[in-house]
Amino acid sequence: MFFRGLGVYARNPGLVLLGIVPGLISGALYLAGFAALIYYASDLAELITPFADDWSDWTRDGFRLVAGLALVGLGAMLGVLTFTAVTLVIGDPFYEKISERVEGRYGGVPDEVEVPWWRSLRRSLADSLRLILRSALVGVPLFLAGFIPIVGQFVVPVIAALVGGWFLAVELVGVPFYRRGMRLGDRRRVLRANRPLALGFGVAVFLCFLIPLGAVLLMPAAVAGAALLSRRALGQPVGEPAPGPVAAPIGRS
Repeated sequence: MFFRGLGVYARNPGLVLLGIVPGLISGALYLAGFAALIYYASDLAELITPFADDWSDWTRDGFRLVAGLALVGLGAMLGVLTFTAVTLVIGDPFYEKISERVEGRYGGVPDEVEVPWWRSLRRSLADSLRLILRSALVGVPLFLAGFIPIVGQFVVPVIAALVGGWFLAVELVGVPFYRRGMRLGDRRRVLRANRPLALGFGVAVFLCFLIPLGAVLLMPAAVAGAALLSRRALGQPVGEPAPGPVAAPIGRS
């Protein structure tokens, strides 16, 4: 679903123009924040490990190096997850239009629910905050597990990709589910019934978002893929699209 969404996005310059501005704004903010985290990682590691002050030099420095790396890793995971939520809020009308046009190519949404943009934004904010809180609750134990030798370096990243991919999938299908009058609980229920499909999509997006500028460039493709994922999970057709351009002037046709 992600790569099909990427194909739809890449072949339509109109969708690129719709999707690139919110990603650039969020990307600049998050890039600055992540650079600051890396720059101050050693100071933060020292701040959270005062108990190591009396250790021998090599033990203390080695432990704080692991702590700094764990902080950067946690920041990357939370950054990917919150980037999606923040960018979807900033670009809500743009991404809603991308999702709508992609679905229109595959037959549209039967009995679409028309929701005023301000109400949609309010719901999106509330659901995004709930997802961010859930991801933080999972991220903290993973951060602590990062201190465990071997497990923290090999097992935790895999678990983080699976957990992060799941939360990304739940977040990204928000727009097409809102269009059908369905909320966060409905998203989780439907995706749980299609867990392999949802995880395959979400983990692919998660890994691509870890690439520098990947989240900025590929967010619209992820939104397009999420529209296809939603249709597949809800049993609606995702076969050959109807002929005609995806892109159109901004505004409901």
